Amino acid sequence: MKDLVSTQITRYLESRDVTHVFGLCGHTNIALLAALEKSDRIAFVNVRHEQIAAHAADGYARATKQTAVVLTHLGPGLTNAATGVANAALDSIPMVVIAGDVPSHYFGKHPHQEVNLHADAAQYEIYRPFVKRAWRVDKPELVAEVLDKAFTLAASGRPGPVLVDVPMDVFSADVDVASFDRVISGTRALVKPSLDEAAAERIVQNLLDADRPVLYVGGGIIGAGASPELAEFAEHLSLPVAHSLMGKGAIPDDNPLVLGMTGFWGTAFTNETTRTADWILALGTRFAEADSSSWYPEYTFDIPATRLMQIDIDPAELGRNYPLEIGALADLKSALVVLLRVARRLAPEGVQRPELVAQIAASRDEVRRRNVEAQSSDAWPMRPERILSETREVLPADAIITTDVGWNKNGVGQQFDILTPGTFLTPGGFATMGFGAPAAVGAKIGCPDRVVVSLVGDGGFGQNPAVLSTAREENVPVVWVVMNNNAFGTIAGLEKAAFDTTYGTVFGSAEDPMYTDFAKIAEAYGVTGIRIQSAAEFKPALERAIAAGEPVVIDVSMVNVPTPTTGHWNILDIYSPGETIEHVATH
Repeated sequence: MKDLVSTQITRYLESRDVTHVFGLCGHTNIALLAALEKSDRIAFVNVRHEQIAAHAADGYARATKQTAVVLTHLGPGLTNAATGVANAALDSIPMVVIAGDVPSHYFGKHPHQEVNLHADAAQYEIYRPFVKRAWRVDKPELVAEVLDKAFTLAASGRPGPVLVDVPMDVFSADVDVASFDRVISGTRALVKPSLDEAAAERIVQNLLDADRPVLYVGGGIIGAGASPELAEFAEHLSLPVAHSLMGKGAIPDDNPLVLGMTGFWGTAFTNETTRTADWILALGTRFAEADSSSWYPEYTFDIPATRLMQIDIDPAELGRNYPLEIGALADLKSALVVLLRVARRLAPEGVQRPELVAQIAASRDEVRRRNVEAQSSDAWPMRPERILSETREVLPADAIITTDVGWNKNGVGQQFDILTPGTFLTPGGFATMGFGAPAAVGAKIGCPDRVVVSLVGDGGFGQNPAVLSTAREENVPVVWVVMNNNAFGTIAGLEKAAFDTTYGTVFGSAEDPMYTDFAKIAEAYGVTGIRIQSAAEFKPALERAIAAGEPVVIDVSMVNVPTPTTGHWNILDIYSPGETIEHVATH
């Protein structure tokens, strides 16, 4: 039996339990849009810019632990989405991008919007540096096989995006339904690699023999859904848990064994504990630059003086930045099941470290004491510490937080408790400005029963305010808190410290500050906007916004002070060699 490729793609997506496709129309993909309209199981989430589609799909994938689907047009559609797809790639988020392309029979003629300055029919190669694989499907009979491979690859090993590029005439071609029947009948669940008992025993014995062991965890724990196993393992052996930015919330921040975030924006106690550890077991982390203080041994990690064991699903990350005593390729959830079983066998009564637990508690109390004044300050513009503190007070424990970059990302990583694993969505690897606002829409679509709040700067929110149109159209009740310092604040502080100027980083001028009223922008989109006029107004406004059950933008003026730093970042040495500087306040 024959049927249209577009109809069969829709059937395949339904068989994969895809419920939402994020994207934007174009003349090359409307055949698939028309087929999606007939589905009673898949909704198309319409956006006004393809970067919004990619970030929203990213947020959806993180919140639901499902592979997200993006539909885009050729040429500018594909390139507009590229930043969001690359962001997903660097944070290991599974995503299938389906892109329309020029008609296959027009190759070589440079048809409308084709990118062909170096080769004909080669637009898919634009994505090659950052997707796991880019396919171009020239024949209808190959679509089913390629699409199935794409979904399998996106979610297996180290997850990430893939691209399936389809000429527009292929979408509208007839295909034998049997080719789709064959792939639909196959399994969706793959058995993932685990850790063998002997390797697990060596790892656990090293931790038991250590005087100062540390678990260092990254986003791989959250991606693998391994938070419960991690918590059980850490608690059985009383192992302190430090985390990267992406690993925040791998176990709840109120767990008495959580040290906090490492690196440039980490805490002094955390950095000192990881630097002086005798053994570290690293789980699902790539030891990124900011998390590792640019790999300077005197700040965060002193490896190989500290002996390192590392488990990851990606062999390229094992030993990439630090030499290993033991390296193991395994799925983290499966590996932790084995580690916990071995730990219970080797130490049936568990391990108690009351002095360490007391030290962690004392360190937390000290951080809280240092922040009390800023968190209770009535100063206007508001202190960022108060914005974060009151947001935490208002939100339920399982609320999903998305951030952008700047204070909202670094401050949350450092001093905002994440109480439910997997509820902190932030652009770690690419640090993409513009991620937070659309990611919140995707997260809320995926988890409609959860409160979703996006903490974003004015620079990030200003990149794609058209996300409000999608939120209104789809009735997605996200609350955006725009922490508005009228600047690219973090970079302004760095430039001021290094070069004593804020040129190109602060908006407007003393005569015309060009303050953007995001509440009015929200209202122009038909979305409720609230402009905060004093520090006392913020908390009750946030409570009302959450209770409203509709999209709401809260514009709160914020002073530009730097996020405290205790680690190091090599950019300071490059800009100001021989000097001791950090970001400074600009206004």
